[in-house]
Amino acid sequence: MINTIIFDFGDIFVNLEKEKMTREFEKLGLYESNEELIEMNNLFEKGKISELEFIESFKKYMPDAGLNEIREAWKKIIGDFPLYRLEFLQMLTSKYRLFLLSNTDAIHIDYFEHKVGQSFSRDFYQCFEKVYFSFEMGMRKPEAAIFNCLLKNHDLSPKRTLFIDDKKENTDVAESLGIQVWNLQVGQEDVVHLFEKNLL
Repeated sequence: MINTIIFDFGDIFVNLEKEKMTREFEKLGLYESNEELIEMNNLFEKGKISELEFIESFKKYMPDAGLNEIREAWKKIIGDFPLYRLEFLQMLTSKYRLFLLSNTDAIHIDYFEHKVGQSFSRDFYQCFEKVYFSFEMGMRKPEAAIFNCLLKNHDLSPKRTLFIDDKKENTDVAESLGIQVWNLQVGQEDVVHLFEKNLL
C-alpha cells in the first residue's frame, strides 16, 4: 500500500516549452547544444557553479549575445502551470506524504515563482512535506544518492513510495532501489490521471 508520493516538477506540474527556448537561443545564434553546455547545465543544477558562470558559458558560442539576453532565453522553457493540477495535488495532501524532487536551477525557480505569483507558489509548496531542488542538494537525478537521501531523511519505505517522473533514466534508478514508479509520458498522460494507473 503506497503511503508516500515523490513528484518531479517539470512536465509533471509546470509545462516545459523546450521548443520556445530553442527558438530564443537560435535568435541569439545558438542552433544546437553541445557537451560543454550540457555539462555546465548539470553543474548549475547541482549548485556547483554560479548563475554568472553558467550564463557566461554560452558566450563562447554566442559572442554577440548579452548576458541578460541569454538569461531571458533560458527562462523561456518555463511554461504554464494549470490550476487543475494544483487542485489535484491539494486533494492528495490529506491521504499521502508528498515530496517534490526536481532537477532545476535558481534561475528557473525564481522565474517560476515570479510567473505564477507568490500566492500560487506558496499554495503549491505547502502541499509537500518537503521540497527538494537539485541546486540546493548538490546532486541531481538519476544519481542513486538523491533518492537514498529522501528515503533516509524521511524514513521512507521504498515499496510504499511512488516516484513520478517523465524521464525513464530517473524512474529506472528509483525502481532499482525498490521504489514504485510511474514514468509519465508527456503529451499522452497527465499527473491527474494517477488513480487511473492503479499504482496506489
